Parts: sequence; C-alpha cells; structure tokens
Amino acid sequence: MAQTETSASDATATPVLEVRGLTVEFPSRRGLVVAAEDVNLAVRPGEILGVVGESGAGKSTIGNAVMGLLEPPGRMARGEVLLKGERIDGRPQAEMRRIRGKRVAMIFQDPLTSLDPLQTVGAQLVETMLTHLPISEAEAKKRAIGLLEQVGIPDPDVRVEQYPHQFSGGMRQRVVIALSLCAEPEVIIADEPTTALDVSIQAQILELLRRLVRDHGVGMIIITHDMGVIAEVTDRVAVMYRGKVVEEGPTEKILGNPDHTYTRSLISAVPRPDVRLDRFPLVEYIEAASTATRKIDLRTHWLGRTRDFGTVSDRALVEVRDLSLRFVTRRSFLEKNRRYVQAVDRVTFQVRPGEVFGLVGESGSGKSTIARLITGLYRPQGGNILFAGADLTALTSRREVNRYRRQMQMIFQDPFSSLNARFKVMDIVAEPIRFHKLAQSEAEVRGIVEDLLEHVGLGAKAAQKYPHEFSGGQRQRISIARALATRPRFLICDEPTSALDVSIQAQVLNLLKDLQADLGLTMLFISHDLPVIRQMCDRVAVMRHGKIVEVAATEALFETPQHEYTRHLLHLMPRLVAAPPPPDQGADPVPEPA
Repeated sequence: MAQTETSASDATATPVLEVRGLTVEFPSRRGLVVAAEDVNLAVRPGEILGVVGESGAGKSTIGNAVMGLLEPPGRMARGEVLLKGERIDGRPQAEMRRIRGKRVAMIFQDPLTSLDPLQTVGAQLVETMLTHLPISEAEAKKRAIGLLEQVGIPDPDVRVEQYPHQFSGGMRQRVVIALSLCAEPEVIIADEPTTALDVSIQAQILELLRRLVRDHGVGMIIITHDMGVIAEVTDRVAVMYRGKVVEEGPTEKILGNPDHTYTRSLISAVPRPDVRLDRFPLVEYIEAASTATRKIDLRTHWLGRTRDFGTVSDRALVEVRDLSLRFVTRRSFLEKNRRYVQAVDRVTFQVRPGEVFGLVGESGSGKSTIARLITGLYRPQGGNILFAGADLTALTSRREVNRYRRQMQMIFQDPFSSLNARFKVMDIVAEPIRFHKLAQSEAEVRGIVEDLLEHVGLGAKAAQKYPHEFSGGQRQRISIARALATRPRFLICDEPTSALDVSIQAQVLNLLKDLQADLGLTMLFISHDLPVIRQMCDRVAVMRHGKIVEVAATEALFETPQHEYTRHLLHLMPRLVAAPPPPDQGADPVPEPA
C-alpha cells in the first residue's frame, strides 16, 4: 500500500466512508426494536473515528450495517452507506462479498472466534488474498509472512504455519489485524479491539493501529466502551446512547468539555488513575432502582450468622508460601523430551482479615492460576496455602476440604459463561446452599435466595428468570449472589468487570465495596485494569512471569513504584487527558467525581 500524505486533521478531505440517516430495526414478538436511529457519521482517509457508548447503545450495529452483516430479522430501514461517494448498502450479497475484506475490513472483538481453528494462520491469510487480489499462491504466502512481521509477530516464517490456539490473546488480535490488511482496504472497522487485553498488550495493539492509519492512510472506526482507548488513539469521537448519536466532535473537545449531560456522566464514571475515591460515580440516565442495594444488618441477617470454620489468625486470613505450579506444554514418554511452562514460581504473600488484596500483571503472568490454586481447582506442585491457620494443601478428606472451601468463593471473569443457561436464577444461587446443607427446608432456601437477590440489587422476582434474560452487569450480580450464598469469609474476584462497560462496571464495583464493608469480607481482587486496582485495593502485588516482583500499599505503589516493571505498567496505563473548558463557554464543565 502506498503511503498517503493525507492528514487526519484535514477536515476538508473527502470522507472515505459516510453513514447518512442510518436507522436499523429488529422486529420481534414484543414489538419493533430500533437499534440505531438516524445516525450520521463520516471518516476521512488517515483519520480514526471513535464510536463510544454503553452495551446496547447500537455501536456494533452500525459496524455490522456498514459491512452488510446484520443478523436477520434485523434490517436497515432507512439511510445510506457511501464508500468514496458510492452507495454500497442494499447491494446483493455477491457484490458485498467483493467489498468486504477488499475495500472495507473489520476487526472483530474476539480474535479466537474470528479465526478458523482448523487452519493455520498462514492458510487463512493466503485464502483472503487469493480471493481479493490477482496474485499467485507463492506471492500470497510471501505477503502473509510480511504482514505478520508488520504487525509485530516474532519469527513470522515459523508462526505462519501455526494454528490460532498456539498464539496468545494479544498475538491472535495481531493476526486478525493482519487479516484485515490482506486486501489493502480503504476502511477498517475495529469492534472492541482491546477488550480483555492487559495494559501492555493493549498499548501494543493501539500503537499498531495508529501506525497502520498513519502509514497506509486508511480510514478507521474504533467501536469501544473504553474511554482510555478513545483518549489514546482517536481524532474524533461520536457518543451513542440508546441508538442515537448524542454528541460528536474532536476527541480533545469531547473529553475536555463535553456538551451533553450523558457524555459528562459517562466520563466521570471512568475509574480515576490519579486519586482514590470512596465511591465510583454512576452514569446518569441509569434508573436508580436497578442499582439500589440494602445495607446488611449482621445482627439479624442470615449472612451474619456465626461462622465456626477455623480460628482466624491475627496476622493473616490467607497465607501463600513458596507456591509453585508448572504446566506441560509438550508431552513425551521420556522425561527429557517433555517441555514445561512455569506458571507460578515460588510465590509468597499474605492477605489480612478485612482487606482487599490486589493481583496485577500481564496476561500469562500467573494471576488466575494462583486464584485456582487457592480455591483447590489446581493442586500445587510446591509450597503451602494456609487459610485461617489451616494448611489446605495437607487436607486429605473430602469433608475437611468442603468445610474450608465453602468459606472461599470465586467470581469469574465472564458473566455469560459462568452461569448455567439451563437453570433458573433460583437454582443457580440455591445450588451451593443445598450442597453445603446451609438451610433446613426448601422454603428457607427460597427465602435466602430472594433476600440475596434483593441485596445485590436485582429483586426477588429475578429468581424465576433464566440467565439469558439479563444484561452482562445483571448476570455478574447473579454471580455475586451465588458467591455470597455460602456465607464466605474470603472472596476471590477474577477480572469481575473486564467484560462490562464503564457504567455497569461502576455499579458492580460499588456493590462489591458495599458488601465488603457490610460483611467484613476479605478479598483477592485480580485485574489488569490499573485504575480499578487503585480504587478497590488496600495492598497490591505485581506479577510477572509467574513471580511477584513488588508488593506495596496501593497508594505507595502508584505514587512511588520501586520495581522497573511496575513503573513500566503504570507508564502504559491509558489516561483521560481532559483539558479545562475555556472561559465563558456555554457548556457545563466536566463534573469532578464526588
């Protein structure tokens, strides 16, 4: 692709892609759902346009409409899509297949489902090029290796013959980006390209996207709910709410002095990396009833009944000593031919009663493995795990294991896959109560479940519904209710909000703060989101390559990090650079979170 001289700041350049008056409807048995209404957007060569909003705002619907990928019965009711002034909406699928990939490419949110697991990445790159470009297979193979090198894949001549499962999440996302570049498109639509990536891999992907736009002069639309990504890479921003664009303008203007109330509240709900707050500000326009919770009176509430599972140490509730675990990466009958990866390498730390202890690090650093070791899902190959003074690694009987295991519960990362889709919420939350025989009758079980659902802000009526009837944030509340059902003393939160947009994240994190304060819970909070770690945790351990490189009080770690790797992570942390509004401006300034 030839390098372009077009500047992203040149507002007079002819748009490479225009969306005019786009309205998308989904007929259903309950009536007509309008997913996008009268949307107008334009992106110019060499420009990155961000489309931001909460889940369900219509962001991805716009990308799918442009690509002609709306799922039936969804339809484009009104409007038009123009590519370099040429209307492309409504064309037959055969024509759209020639446009997709060749002129307009898309980077999907989940790279694992975007790639064929049965084909090597090289075969998928070559297939795309042979479909759209007049070149030979040998030329396509050579270009595939060059593209992998261009997107930063090491040893591209070797990796081109490997399968998607042999790549990390960040590497797979790079492969998807290479796939989008195969046919030299004029526009790239990136749908949540950094969701669930840690801060260092996210920084690499964002720098790669910036470089592609700069070097190749393509127009790019980034669809995201991450305001940090918006601040890092975009030239202009369109803010969406319930299918409508409520505000659009240069990134500096939108982040520094937004006009719309929704935009201001959305920005204020982003976890702040610079100072710790008692509460996460909530986004306005969200119904208060859906986020309200009741304070728990431990003197009378079921959750406050006496716990008699071991004696709590004055110094630590959970203690990890020289914990080690390795996984086999290549099996062989002969020991010398086996290959291993050291997932956890002699890790030692303590979690004190009533504190929130954070674990932070890149993907693959061993954070989630430690959580699974503590809860007994993995068996350690070395070291000890002490809970309330008892060595869990020395327990032999199932009865003893269950006695302690019910005192530690886990909230998993993905609220969609962690709930049984065939169970009603009543049975999901009641299952641990029944298993551990914590209630005397089914009537008491029902009462406990309904009360738990009330306390996490869902209401008792939610018990009779199935998981698919809830949003992502509501499903995570169900997971929290299930975790509380055993009256745990220790709660492990493994990336509990990484799949949630900023407003739902604020609600869930506030709920966890309230429950921790009401119940005196001790928490292990695992995340790659450094601002969230600062807001939630009392102390933090930084992990790299299976080892802890630094442990410190949260404020000390963020203000005066001691280890070079910690400083590196903090440097990569996306920040909202919001300038103060100019004087005598009609719009209200961005409100400071209270």
